[in-house]
Amino acid sequence: MEAGDGYFSAPAKGLLAADCIRTRVALAVKVGVCGFPRSQAETFRTLRLVEVQQTFYKPPKVETARGWRAKASPDFEFTAKAWQLITHEPTSPTYRKAGIGIPDDKRDRYGSFRPTEEVFAAWERTREVCEALRATIVVFQTPESFGPTPRNKENLYAFFQGTDATGLVRAWEPRDAWPLHVVERVCEDLGLQHATDPFASELVDQPRAYYRLHGSPPGPKMYSYTYMDEDLRKLVGFCEEVDEAYVLFNNATMFEDARRFAELLRQR
Repeated sequence: MEAGDGYFSAPAKGLLAADCIRTRVALAVKVGVCGFPRSQAETFRTLRLVEVQQTFYKPPKVETARGWRAKASPDFEFTAKAWQLITHEPTSPTYRKAGIGIPDDKRDRYGSFRPTEEVFAAWERTREVCEALRATIVVFQTPESFGPTPRNKENLYAFFQGTDATGLVRAWEPRDAWPLHVVERVCEDLGLQHATDPFASELVDQPRAYYRLHGSPPGPKMYSYTYMDEDLRKLVGFCEEVDEAYVLFNNATMFEDARRFAELLRQR
């Protein structure tokens, strides 16, 4: 964005898909993607917002994150996904995907926000990388297996009340199981931003939205789904319900869909 313009920076040529867009309702919408669907060079050149996914699987070195920050323009915004060692059990297939092996006698020390040295160390590693990226938001995505049990709630509260995240907005994306009124209470108690796919579940009553678009409408074709124009128009409506919206596409055609959505906003 250009200095003095908090919502929109008109590109000299082409489309900057993740600029802050100003609509007729004076709404701030930031559009980006989860991960790097294209080369970093093209992503930094074309977009202005990326949610880093590598921090979830196996965080990069701090020096690497600093390098990413240096390659991006000053107005480029990073958000990041918290390391799975905090949120997911070692039985999750994402551990295998990341090449992380946990000995059997240590498996009860990882995931589900357990109050263990291993979980808190994983948070410190995540926090350090976020600091190097100058990330604004860190997303804690919990799996379907992390339901609203008394133990899980206890761990959740203990973790967020016992860790420091100065300078970072902490967002929580629960998967299924959690009733909306419970999510709202947890977010209010702990000062969390609710993250959700608006096509799959409602957003709690907050002035900001953090939407993660997993390709869920209108049926079972998660991730491989390409958003139709009708979907994108509906997404504009979701954004109009809040003062500020982050819109992160996380499907196979995320790069193209983000550009199309930004163009739709520009035309309003």
